[in-house]
Amino acid sequence: MGTALDRSSPLPLWAQIVDDLRRRLLSGEFEERFATDEELTREYEVSRQTAREAVRRLTEEGLVVRQRGRGSSVTQPVLEQSLHSLYSLASTVRARGIEERSEVLAAERRPATAEAATHLLVETGAEVVFVERLRIAGGEPIAWDRSWLPAHQAGALLGADLSSGGLYDLLATHCSVRITGGWERIRPVIPEVTERKLLRLPPKTAAFSIERLARAGQDPIEWRRSLIRGDRYSLIAQWPAGAPLRPNELS
Repeated sequence: MGTALDRSSPLPLWAQIVDDLRRRLLSGEFEERFATDEELTREYEVSRQTAREAVRRLTEEGLVVRQRGRGSSVTQPVLEQSLHSLYSLASTVRARGIEERSEVLAAERRPATAEAATHLLVETGAEVVFVERLRIAGGEPIAWDRSWLPAHQAGALLGADLSSGGLYDLLATHCSVRITGGWERIRPVIPEVTERKLLRLPPKTAAFSIERLARAGQDPIEWRRSLIRGDRYSLIAQWPAGAPLRPNELS
């Protein structure tokens, strides 16, 4: 239920409703559906115009979306990832208070492809560990990861629980290998039909294609190809590196 409005406050009624609805949204109250204008009018005892104005402001903030004939609905949170250092998708998801897990599509030893062999500095066809995971955030697919790792350094991963958490934490725990650096190449793409179905990506929505080489010291440890939903993920560059962002600085 909403908080009673202070009708003696200089803050407009629509602004008080926005503050209260933002609080309720963040608490997960509207996970099933968002309130209609009529319901907000009755609940807050305001005019329909005041309720509409509050919803319009939430729409501008990207918290809800209004569709003609279907009313308003809650938008899915967009994960914001800083680019200044090594990062973990699992940690980013958990930091937002969202449930994180992975559907393991493959975890096996297999011959290295020519591309993976080039980056891992092994012979084409050499045995590597291949891990393919569909990353889930809040019950919805957000990324599709395919990783190739040298078998002699990462073989113990195949005995680990890969259904949650970041791969690098698992490498440290099960293989005593710690990632210290690497590089990424990021570009926007229009996914293929099969990729779109896998990620449940809405029509006409782009995705991020990410290539990553991770190293432990000078040793290449992981060659990864990822496809991440463009409607649920954004990348942030900030300077100087690690500078804190103020609340609502990017809104």
